[in-house]
Amino acid sequence: MTKTSLSIDREKAEAAAKLLGTPTLTATIDAALTEVIDADRRRRLLERIERDGGIGPTDEERRRLRSP
Repeated sequence: MTKTSLSIDREKAEAAAKLLGTPTLTATIDAALTEVIDADRRRRLLERIERDGGIGPTDEERRRLRSP
């Protein structure tokens, strides 16, 4: 961990802490960063699902699984 000095909007931090259920400003910032990273992962997963036509094996994978 790195210690740093930041200017933080206290109202936003308090609102985020309430939503995230975090007890300290440090925990709130850490949880918020994790949420941003996770949101990006979910967005990329949804894009892949849309691009590839859903979740599950492709037609080719199904054919291979069914063949002896």
